[in-house]
Amino acid sequence: MRLLTATVLASTLLTVTPALADEPTYTLTIKDHVFEPSRLEVPANQKVTLLVKNLDTTPEEFESKSLRREKVIMGRKELAISVGPLKPGEYSFMGEYNADTAQGVLVAK
Repeated sequence: MRLLTATVLASTLLTVTPALADEPTYTLTIKDHVFEPSRLEVPANQKVTLLVKNLDTTPEEFESKSLRREKVIMGRKELAISVGPLKPGEYSFMGEYNADTAQGVLVAK
């Protein structure tokens, strides 16, 4: 049973990893409860990966209703989030735990 589980896990990782490698990656950082950059341009009509790095010691939740994503990034950790392909336009996001300061927009051009 362990061998079967390991085989399935390994084949899943091999299937997923190349797909992510083909996507351009854009980095967002969270520091002092603020996203940097707060405005990020990405190509339209293409899948992209957002690498969200939380430099704070406390967790933050990356939330975007327009991107349909909600992910908690623990303090001093990072998380890759795949989005798209996106139609041209603006897609807002925020840090739900610090919504007053952690605001941003993804611009697909």
